[in-house]
Amino acid sequence: MHKVNSTAPFPPQNSPQAPADASSCPVASLNAPLSSSTPQASPISKLNPLNYMPSNLSQSRSTNQTITLPTFRTTSSIPRGDAEANWEYPSPQQMYNAMLRKGYDDTPEDAVESMVAVHNFLNEGAWAEIEGWEARFSKGLGYGWQACSRGEDGFQGMPQWKGDRPRLMRFMGRPGDLTPKARMIDALGRVWPSKFASEPPFDRHDWYVQRTTAEGQTREVRYVIDYYSGPPEPTGEPVFYLDVRPAVDGPIAAAERMLRWGGDVWHRASGAKAREKAS
Repeated sequence: MHKVNSTAPFPPQNSPQAPADASSCPVASLNAPLSSSTPQASPISKLNPLNYMPSNLSQSRSTNQTITLPTFRTTSSIPRGDAEANWEYPSPQQMYNAMLRKGYDDTPEDAVESMVAVHNFLNEGAWAEIEGWEARFSKGLGYGWQACSRGEDGFQGMPQWKGDRPRLMRFMGRPGDLTPKARMIDALGRVWPSKFASEPPFDRHDWYVQRTTAEGQTREVRYVIDYYSGPPEPTGEPVFYLDVRPAVDGPIAAAERMLRWGGDVWHRASGAKAREKAS
């Protein structure tokens, strides 16, 4: 399952690392642990239709393929930036063919459907987080503070969209590049392992989003996503934590991050949350 972590300044404490893959993982097990804290080439970034997946991939059965894979494709909830349509995920058969083209010949055929499902699930979770940021700040910092000062729960009751929704322009997997925040958390984890996550994120993505402002103008906003693994559910279901936030490419993005985190802290520290429960 995916758990959000948009407002917290640090990701969940002591989340054990596992490259439980989402976007398109050519790995056999969703729970196989990494043997090193050094970021490795994550399968999530190796193949993803939002960035690398060729649109003309064959739906035909591959040579030496032993089982039949579904050929249906699922439409995502993520609007494209280059068309009036949403991004479309590959079918399991297309994903398998893409892996073979990339040289992943040892991909277990019976694991492909699960890989596609987790891949799609994490993309949807990341987009939901980005929409939360855009709903708060696409109308400007003034509205953003008004929204954030009500806390995370209070914002849900506010009207969130007055204009065009955001659109995903492009996507980049950067598994070998730790974000500054992830580096800081990794350093703190080495000093205080009981307080901070002791393993770095197993992947990092940059998503480039088209924002439409209240004035109807559009501009590109880069979001960074750190992917952490948590302890599995009692049922064995893998758990992922996504730390999604605007990249600090300028003062506006820095202000947005401070407002969202600070607004929720102020809302709780001022007693507003307790007063709302009592009323």
